[in-house]
Amino acid sequence: MALKQLLLVAKIEQEREEKAAQTFQQATAYVNDNQMKLDGLLQYRLDYFNSVHQRAQNGLEAMSFGHHQNFIKKLDTACSQQQQLTTNAKSAAEQRKMQWLQQQRKRKAVQMLIDKKQAQQRAIEEKQEQAMMDEFALQKLYRS
Repeated sequence: MALKQLLLVAKIEQEREEKAAQTFQQATAYVNDNQMKLDGLLQYRLDYFNSVHQRAQNGLEAMSFGHHQNFIKKLDTACSQQQQLTTNAKSAAEQRKMQWLQQQRKRKAVQMLIDKKQAQQRAIEEKQEQAMMDEFALQKLYRS
């Protein structure tokens, strides 16, 4: 494969890597957002539970206690759903990370080929230059 073609492939692979990195960053931000929501829900549930517990010590009507219990169950359900979203987001982020790392390896492999091609080309040029210098030295020697 010619060096120009390899350079074009390298450019494409670099663009793909940048896109994969951006997708991974977005997935990571989504994980963080979901984790913050989960943490907020868990803290709200804890605060609400503690508040109800304090009121219960001072005496609550059975009907009022039932309403609080139902609300806590709804909070538990919301926490469970948010936990599932967070878990799914973490899994998706891990997949995006693997895709990014795989694309990074592809780009590096192409870059290694380019480096090898350039080294071969330099060696050929150096050999040609040395041959020219030898030819000049021989011509100068014959003229002397």
